[in-house]
Amino acid sequence: MNDDVLIIIPARGGSKGIPHKNIKPLNGKPLIHYAIDTARAITADENICVSTDDIEIKSVVEAYGLKVPFLRPDELATDTAGTYEVLLHALDYYEKQGKQYKAVLLLQTTSPFRTAEQVKEALQLFDNSNADMVVSVKECPANPYYNVFEEDESGYLHVCKGDGNIFRRQDAPKVYEYNGAIYIMDAEKLKTTHMHKMQKRVKYIMDAQSSFDLDTMQDWEMAEMILKTNKV
Repeated sequence: MNDDVLIIIPARGGSKGIPHKNIKPLNGKPLIHYAIDTARAITADENICVSTDDIEIKSVVEAYGLKVPFLRPDELATDTAGTYEVLLHALDYYEKQGKQYKAVLLLQTTSPFRTAEQVKEALQLFDNSNADMVVSVKECPANPYYNVFEEDESGYLHVCKGDGNIFRRQDAPKVYEYNGAIYIMDAEKLKTTHMHKMQKRVKYIMDAQSSFDLDTMQDWEMAEMILKTNKV
């Protein structure tokens, strides 16, 4: 068990793309349970924090046997509240309880196909590196060296990076995008540096299906289909 890692699962009540998504049943199971199950495979409940502003979410989580230590203050429950501030608030709460952590692991609820084994591999990568942050990624289908363009002052398109002499995708350097599934950050570094400004970042590559992120109702319907056909 990773007793020196604080796992934070943010779960705001006011989701819009998928109403009540955090407690909406996905294949018969509240979405937030997928993240909790993954977290429980990593550490003990005392190191798992569901950060929510919503009484109903709190009730669903506690009915699953996981205590919710606090409700977020109002300023962290708005549409404009950032994840970084939510992480700092949770970390500060636990430190005031006398708990010290070397790392913060952010598990967003919208990645139901992320596995505990993948998280364990990412944690191992973090332990074996000198990085401030390990973040999960997937290979990006659009490539700024090959088929991503920007417009110049004259209105003409030019490839974003490189000299424009790459004519086959396989010749272009690989590029990656965050998939939103796993973020592991050095706890001390997090206190002074925004998670998106950390310079020493190391990637953990995930496949397309494990990277599946729920943002719209169409995404939700696709996830239901994948689960019901036992493709995960």
